[in-house]
Amino acid sequence: MVTLDFSQQTRQLIDNLKAICATYGLGNDGNEFKIITQVFLYKFLNDKFAFEIKKLDENLRQADKWEAAYAALSADELELLQMQVSADTARLKPEHFIAHLFARQNEAGFARLFDDTLRDIASSNNEIFAVKTDGGAKVTLFDRVSEYITDPNRRDAFCKAIINKLVEFSFERIFNEKYDFYAGLFEYLIKDYNKDSGGKYAEYYTPHAVAKIMAAILVPDSQRGLVRNVSCYDPSAGSGTLLMNIAHAIGEQRCSLYSQDISQKSSGLLRLNLILNNLVHSIPNIIQGNTLLHPAHRDGTRLKKFDYIVSNPPFKMDFSDFRNQLDSEENRARFFAGIPNIPKQATEKMAIYQLFLQHIIHSLKPGGQAAVVVPTGFITAQSGIDRKIREHLVEHKMLAGVVSMPSNIFATTGTNVSILFINRANQDGVVLIDASNLGTKVKDGKNQKTLLSSAEEDRIIATFNAKQAVEDFSVLVSYADIAAKNYSLSAGQYFEVRIEYSALTPQEFTDKMQGFTTRLDALFAESAGLEQEIKKQLAGLRYE
Repeated sequence: MVTLDFSQQTRQLIDNLKAICATYGLGNDGNEFKIITQVFLYKFLNDKFAFEIKKLDENLRQADKWEAAYAALSADELELLQMQVSADTARLKPEHFIAHLFARQNEAGFARLFDDTLRDIASSNNEIFAVKTDGGAKVTLFDRVSEYITDPNRRDAFCKAIINKLVEFSFERIFNEKYDFYAGLFEYLIKDYNKDSGGKYAEYYTPHAVAKIMAAILVPDSQRGLVRNVSCYDPSAGSGTLLMNIAHAIGEQRCSLYSQDISQKSSGLLRLNLILNNLVHSIPNIIQGNTLLHPAHRDGTRLKKFDYIVSNPPFKMDFSDFRNQLDSEENRARFFAGIPNIPKQATEKMAIYQLFLQHIIHSLKPGGQAAVVVPTGFITAQSGIDRKIREHLVEHKMLAGVVSMPSNIFATTGTNVSILFINRANQDGVVLIDASNLGTKVKDGKNQKTLLSSAEEDRIIATFNAKQAVEDFSVLVSYADIAAKNYSLSAGQYFEVRIEYSALTPQEFTDKMQGFTTRLDALFAESAGLEQEIKKQLAGLRYE
């Protein structure tokens, strides 16, 4: 009950911050999400520091105003406490605390003080919290928030309104909560800022059902707690839904996450997601940049290989401006099946997912596993790059299976999708599941969406992991079977065609055939009558 109440209180804080933005003309503004997420993060880091520092010092824990008690410590005492704070906690000075800003909110130039405080926190913690670009620059934790208000005369009041909302609330009670709690908060925080925008690079939002199925098949229950010291990668990470799910399945402290994404917004949201989910140690591995053109994660000069890869890459996108740069000798091994040509028309429909999929296959360690969302057309295409990729997976015996999902599992696209599972250690027994008939259709705004129940999700996971053949649902096939079916990965093409037989007596057979004859005679008579009626009407029209 406490957790539920606190979750509601946190959502109310987010709503209050959005209301402040609306009051100052930033509602639905392109910069609103930057303000909301950064102010939320400032509050979270402030309270996380308080939580950690109180664990280390009994006097601070018992003090009525811990901030004042902390500020009163000697320089040596402060340094000692700072050294003992956990590595995933921002190091804060007394002047960084929300209570300090609250006490000074009526001073002239408060907006400048507010911004300077956030920027100093970012600078002091840059090595821990900065996101790198593929060009080597560092994207710091905080911007000058007040400067998103165009009228300088309103900035002090804006920052004052924010600090008054933050001081009323504390995160300290929930730092022992686990992934599922923070996943709900994060989704609520970004729900208005992570919409699909017509298939742009890394703007897809992956449904929880897809993320859950991918993680539970890559890391089944039997392996949980046993997997450790592994690397997990997403080359088109977005806000990190897939990475968070697999990290939770493995254990946040048993894995290191790596990502790359061309979107500045998505990289910032992913950083926030990592902070909320106790994965700060992976922030140095977030790269903002073009994965295909400038893959950033390397071991020396070679591309880094990973234990696990998860991805929901964009399906279609115009990459004609850098397509020819990809078609180079150094990329031959990575893009082994080829690079899509530039069409004369509709360049925005270039199949960029084919490149991401090849990049993923190339980036797997020996024995590594991957789960990738692909358009369902990929699993049956009989020519071109799609076919070559499937042939490669079969010939190199690195295919675990495919789950074909229901239509509209993504509310923002009508494209049917499947989840492709790759396992470089799977020598035989490929699982193909047709889950297209599962789910319940609901309205999601102007779109229709299909929702899977928990029982349906669990059915897919259990069937795949047990390698079960279930009538009209799943089939277990060999690599030879797949090659014989022109490398099709559609479960339906492997289902047995069943003919039902009924034992009839001679009289029952005669009666059944007579019934068919009578029905046919009636249909012929009805057709003849209709023909005569049409002729009469046509004759009448000629007479007129």
